[in-house]
Amino acid sequence: MPTLTWLGHGGWSIKTAEHTILLDPFLTDCPTATESADSIAADFILVSHGHFDHIADVPAIAKRTGATVVAIFEIAQWLEKNHEIQGPIGMNIGGATELPFGNVKMTQALHSSQLPDGSYGGEPAGFVLTLEGKRIYFACDTGLFSDMQVISAGGLDLAVLPIGDLFTMGITDSVAATLMLQPTKVAPAHYGTWPPIEQDAEAWAERIRTETSAVPLVPVIGEAFEV
Repeated sequence: MPTLTWLGHGGWSIKTAEHTILLDPFLTDCPTATESADSIAADFILVSHGHFDHIADVPAIAKRTGATVVAIFEIAQWLEKNHEIQGPIGMNIGGATELPFGNVKMTQALHSSQLPDGSYGGEPAGFVLTLEGKRIYFACDTGLFSDMQVISAGGLDLAVLPIGDLFTMGITDSVAATLMLQPTKVAPAHYGTWPPIEQDAEAWAERIRTETSAVPLVPVIGEAFEV
């Protein structure tokens, strides 16, 4: 059974019996992070888009650990060319690939994606991971969109949704997303890092309990939980 650890902001560590997958690790300049980019483990790194607060630590972690980076095609090329990252896997929206830990499908996201040096970062993305018998959707940085009803096909054991508002969907839209996705469990992300995206996660959880059929999880940064 996979275990997840919220790294703060939009970052996650997903562990299976044999592999550690990082999603959007943002540690060095993240005021709420408890892990260090100099020591965190990784076999694979998933990158949702090119903004600094999602990709800044990726090159250093990938080089130190030898982790395989999975990202939209343009970001994979950028990492290979500008940071000498070896063998990144470039994908595009709607595509899927089998990796040693399971299946990764790239989904759309409503956001923007410019790399730290101003380069075009391709389209922003989310991910559906199928691993160890569980199906987990990371919406990543996105607004609400109706095709979430399509992503729900096949069932979801967990959906991870942003609730910070301003740059992503907020609490009300995350409740609407939960109603469309119909996951067994739902967890919040991309909030509480800085004052503009402060949110009351317990108030969010109460709305999830009363307005949807999902079980809300409110992770503590650095503490693992089972899916």
